[in-house]
Amino acid sequence: MIGANSDLLVVQEVCPRDGLQIEPTFVATEDKIRLIDGLSSLGFSRIEAGSFVSPKAIPALRDGEAVFRGIQRQSGVIYVALIPNLKGAERALAAGTDELNLVLSASQSHNLANMRMSREQSLAGFADIAGFVQGQGVSLNASVATAFGCPFEGAVDEDQVLRLLDEYLDLGMQGVTLADTTGMANPRQVARLVRRSLERLPASMLTLHFHNTRGLGLCNVLAAYEAGARRFDAALGGLGGCPFAPGASGNICSEDLVNLCEQTGIPTTIDLEGLLRLSRTLPALLGHDVPGQLVKAGRITDLHPLPAGLSG
Repeated sequence: MIGANSDLLVVQEVCPRDGLQIEPTFVATEDKIRLIDGLSSLGFSRIEAGSFVSPKAIPALRDGEAVFRGIQRQSGVIYVALIPNLKGAERALAAGTDELNLVLSASQSHNLANMRMSREQSLAGFADIAGFVQGQGVSLNASVATAFGCPFEGAVDEDQVLRLLDEYLDLGMQGVTLADTTGMANPRQVARLVRRSLERLPASMLTLHFHNTRGLGLCNVLAAYEAGARRFDAALGGLGGCPFAPGASGNICSEDLVNLCEQTGIPTTIDLEGLLRLSRTLPALLGHDVPGQLVKAGRITDLHPLPAGLSG
């Protein structure tokens, strides 16, 4: 896709996994399936549809098998699952997952909090997973969490992030994600790390995953795009957050991101009106309002009549 249009910004939808994982009320399996089926028709090339982690760790996503088996798969859409270990990979393959997303933190402390193991143990597990899935028709993406800052340690060494990226490439990963897990990134930092990353791999293999915790999410997208990045995770409604990171809040909002692209002339494949219709169903599904801005304010083409008695 990126090769066909080098300006195209690819939006990868993560609401069904990252968006729902910290919701306090369990979203019924049939509602998850309905949400994913709705997203599948809106122009996404990848949808992170669930995870195969321990149900005790993430009870909100305990129905991963049922979700993956129940969705109506659309041609051209890759359905992704987050997995923590080899057991998760086995479950995901059995459920028909197209791509596995592995996660390791650049910060040792966050990796211990998130994965209950050291970075070195996580990497050893990734090697086992890569060997297990070889020849089984599934692709592997590996994420570097806390790539732009850690809620426990603060600043993260960029060279450490790049060493992990190199480790991923050595393991044969088909894609790498740099994740701003708790919204600590700033645009200049983002541009610098993206440029350094693109010296190691093509834009078609690099994804940026931003949170809007401190209000810089879309600024960071523009900085990354201008530095050469072309793939970005986003969540319908701006939902989500890491359950093992203090102060974490939602991902950048899919409809807000697509609106930014439309307003600045950046092409995407996403149906914005369809996104807005689907986003408007979230409050009733979840029982609370969502962070997205466009769904509240409307598109700039949604004009209003003058108050009664006034004329233009």
